[in-house]
Amino acid sequence: MRFWCSTLEDPWSWTFRAYPGVWLATLLLVVPYLICQFRTQGQGHGHKKRLIQFLLGSLAFWVASDWPLGLLGASYLAFAHMIQFMLYTLIAAPLILLGTPEWMARRMLRRIRLHRLSCTLSKPVIAGSVFNLMLVLTHSPWAVDTLRSSQFGSFAMDFLWLFCGLLVWLPIISPLPEHRMSSYPGKIVYLFLAMGVVPAIPAGFMTFASFPLYATYELAPRVHNIGATTDQQMAGLIMKLGGIPIIWGSIVVIMMRWSEQNGKDEITTDFCDPQLRVESDQ
Repeated sequence: MRFWCSTLEDPWSWTFRAYPGVWLATLLLVVPYLICQFRTQGQGHGHKKRLIQFLLGSLAFWVASDWPLGLLGASYLAFAHMIQFMLYTLIAAPLILLGTPEWMARRMLRRIRLHRLSCTLSKPVIAGSVFNLMLVLTHSPWAVDTLRSSQFGSFAMDFLWLFCGLLVWLPIISPLPEHRMSSYPGKIVYLFLAMGVVPAIPAGFMTFASFPLYATYELAPRVHNIGATTDQQMAGLIMKLGGIPIIWGSIVVIMMRWSEQNGKDEITTDFCDPQLRVESDQ
């Protein structure tokens, strides 16, 4: 029995395979969170909403890691590998951040003495650069063929995706105010540059390459007769187009909040203007 999904030489089968390491990782993510919430009885407002968001993020983590998607992505199909990447970085990571209350995040970082480091890593230039460097490196043929060949390497790749996914979202939705950007236009530009521009480069290589880039998926037993080149092109399209709804949806939400904030500022300015108050009283 294997503890994590990695490359297999066996033909693909829909027969269930157990991966205890995935279950353990999911429990280590969820159980401490639930214990903290139970002990504090959900401190702060909106704790039920945060609980649902965290559990949904944990569910996305489990789906991306476990059979069948985890095994398909680690051993058989490049487009399943890309779906995993999207689940870790664009769904699991932001939902986990949204579901983590400020008091819990602050307590955890102080206990492991990483608060100062987290403030450094959450700077937009650093967070965006680290995420995109990880994206390019983990989708290089050498990294995929080397890491996917072993359980530990495959685990390291999945963990790195989740970690960098959390990192790239910190300037936008971190539980801690000191991590978040204060400028709404800055948030929009950051999202566009950090998650909309660089991913198009490896996506283009995969989509338009006329030959397979990854030996792992080229030599793997075929799944439902999907060719290696077709599989790779599908992976490129998923990387290029799959994140559009989430990234642009986030940008729309930021623009709406920016508009609401401007409206509140105008009302406050009008109320504080003595001349306008006198005219209003008359």
